Amino acid sequence: MGITLHLLLHSDRDPIPDVPAIYFVMPTEENIDRICQDLRNQLYETYFLNFISAISRSKLEDIASAALSANAVTQVNKVYDQYLNFITLEDDMFILCHQNKELISYHAINRPDLQDTDMEAIMDTIVDSLFCFFVTLGAVPIIRCPRGNAAEMVAVKLDKKLRENLRDARNSLFTADNMTAGQFSFQRPLFVLVDRNLDMATPLHHTWTYQALVHDVLDFHLNRVVLEESSGPEPSPSGARPKKKNRKTYDLTAADKFWQKHKGSPFPEVAEAVQEELDTYRAQEDEVKRLKSIMGLEGEDEGAISMLSDNTAKLTSAVSSLPELLEKKRLIDLHTNVATAVLDHIKSRKLDVYFEYEEKLMSKSTLDKSLLDIISDPDAGTPEDKMRLFLIFFITAPQPPTETDLEQYKKALLDAGCDLSPLNYIKQWKAFAKMASPANYGSGVKPMGLFSRVMNTGSQFVMEGVKNLVLKQHNLPVTRTLDNLMEMKSHPETDDYRYFDPKMLRGSERLFVQAIVFVVGGGNYIEYQNLVDYAKSKQGRRLVYGCSELFNAAQFIKQLAQLGQK
Repeated sequence: MGITLHLLLHSDRDPIPDVPAIYFVMPTEENIDRICQDLRNQLYETYFLNFISAISRSKLEDIASAALSANAVTQVNKVYDQYLNFITLEDDMFILCHQNKELISYHAINRPDLQDTDMEAIMDTIVDSLFCFFVTLGAVPIIRCPRGNAAEMVAVKLDKKLRENLRDARNSLFTADNMTAGQFSFQRPLFVLVDRNLDMATPLHHTWTYQALVHDVLDFHLNRVVLEESSGPEPSPSGARPKKKNRKTYDLTAADKFWQKHKGSPFPEVAEAVQEELDTYRAQEDEVKRLKSIMGLEGEDEGAISMLSDNTAKLTSAVSSLPELLEKKRLIDLHTNVATAVLDHIKSRKLDVYFEYEEKLMSKSTLDKSLLDIISDPDAGTPEDKMRLFLIFFITAPQPPTETDLEQYKKALLDAGCDLSPLNYIKQWKAFAKMASPANYGSGVKPMGLFSRVMNTGSQFVMEGVKNLVLKQHNLPVTRTLDNLMEMKSHPETDDYRYFDPKMLRGSERLFVQAIVFVVGGGNYIEYQNLVDYAKSKQGRRLVYGCSELFNAAQFIKQLAQLGQK
């Protein structure tokens, strides 16, 4: 399109009267006011207005009257409803809004002082984004949801919105023309809505796969990771300002082949893969250097000349692959830095110990040490790590601990510097949920002994003392729910799920090849990865994971603490 300048709507902008302007905005009150002001100030030659969500008639009339009074009606060239009010992070993963996400957070939906009108507004926001998602997808889903929670409210509202749009044949967004572009158009997808309260342990879990670890321990959002690098080992002189840390940002996207291949791998495999890539790169680099030195051959004998022509071809090939080699080097440096930062956290906080212990708790396996020992160990993790571990124990325990035991745990947690607010909320949650402990969350891990191949002296990663744990394949509650509904299995967990088909009055059971699962109240990369692994084991299935917001354990525990203080 030849766009040469990107500006924020509410920034101070100078008039550029001979240039067309493309607006890409949410149709909010303040945004509409600003567009009207731009029209009055005659900032641009022509205006193309693109609204992320559908604009209401009244707001459209506000723009029309502003254009009329500014004598700029002919300058407003196009007005589009784009239906793009969601963010796609992966080919098979999306989230709703990123800014103002606290408006639809787990905390917002579950706070005790929530008014009905507030809840309606939250549900409308979520439904608007989901409607945009299905318009963009070009498919009318079949909706399934549990009863009696926020997920059901979203399902009812979404079904109504889809039905109303389908009924208006003239303006329907799901006509044959609009749906040809849809990747699901040849078969309707199953849309499973679940509530975050279905599984409260997984968002708190210490994880072991690369992408989920990066999200858990580093500053990672919207596919960008920010690393802080200390600016040298020497301490600042006393009284001097501490040295400013360098911040480096890296984009981890689909273009990064290493990331695409290894983001779902257990961390030990990632460390090994980075080392292997580095060794391969060094060998290629050495080969180029060797060929360059051979090219300086002297002497006229035939052997040298034939060797020269052979090596010329090799060098030409090596030089032509230089851009590829440089890109490889960039990715190796990137993942060496990211993986080293993750490894520092694993070693300093003993995250391998937490991961293994939590997996045993979640799969009801035999525990090799007492929970109190880990909580009381000053070298094992941060206060937040200890709180996460205890909450998982509390959530997954078939019977809650006795008052005496609980007091003992609380004292140990307080001594370790923990804030008990999240526990206050989880106690209320467990009492309200009246849940016997949900079925198994996990299936444990296989310890593979300590690291072998990555322990060689030339390795970038000193893995000494870190356990080489390998995950066993198992389905988390969200994946299990999806599996029951896709495969039409009769199961107590999903037998009473409601069924909505916006295209028909009465539902009909069918097998599905494509499904979208959406978590109301927030999701995480652990569930996403579990779903990806499940899809790999089912030939020909296409699955998409969505959530109202994406949080890591620290962000989730903060919301639980806010709820526990009320």
